[in-house]
Amino acid sequence: MSESAKPYFAMICLQFGYAGMNLVTKVVLDRGMSHFVLVAYRNAFATAAIAPFALLSERKVRPKMTFPIFMQIFVLGLLGPMIDQNLYYAGLKLTSPTFSGAVTNIMPALTFIISIICRMEKVDMRKVRFQAKVVGTLVIVVGAMLMILIKSPFINLLRSHLIGDASLSVGEDYLKATVFLLMASFSWASFFVLQAATLKRYSSHGSLSTIVCFMGTLQSTALTFMMDPNLYAWNIGFDMNLLASVYAVRPSSWV
Repeated sequence: MSESAKPYFAMICLQFGYAGMNLVTKVVLDRGMSHFVLVAYRNAFATAAIAPFALLSERKVRPKMTFPIFMQIFVLGLLGPMIDQNLYYAGLKLTSPTFSGAVTNIMPALTFIISIICRMEKVDMRKVRFQAKVVGTLVIVVGAMLMILIKSPFINLLRSHLIGDASLSVGEDYLKATVFLLMASFSWASFFVLQAATLKRYSSHGSLSTIVCFMGTLQSTALTFMMDPNLYAWNIGFDMNLLASVYAVRPSSWV
């Protein structure tokens, strides 16, 4: 395999990993695991997994931490580990992995749009790659909107009358899930844009990933105690809950 093809192959493998993560996560959420606890454990395991590599490989090249950089990392922890993951899991719990994956596919389009607004991306329609980006953005948005409309309460109500199946009229969960998933996608897209800006000032990728995950762990733990103060919710053994927490560790998604 050529060197130029490896990044594309890695991204394809990563998408298969995401699909498996959605299925495993859906199982544990349906069994009663708190998504607040899952997010906290997920980021704790991620921190533990990448911290040793970051400490060893970047100990001589790690930039100095300043207050502006720390505040950017603090916001990254809010956008990615806490807001995005909690809203995504909340949406996943109310719907299916297929629907959740389809709706959140809008994230690249949102990232492109936010980058243009923040003047981090310039659109030159005379170039083929920008034409491809614009067309891809439109396709992604239309695809996500079609999936949302198909699962909307109005369409389900219409289908229930035509087919005579009352069970199809249930759509409130999908409507609520859609709001959660769209907000999660916007938060994730904002995370990537801010992350790109932060990397220009703090160029140690592994260290940045570690600090963001650790910040997310602290923020998610605080949120968990606020939303679900029952200590029993933190119980975890060698079961599907542990598998979901470890499987959801995705350092590559942060940098």
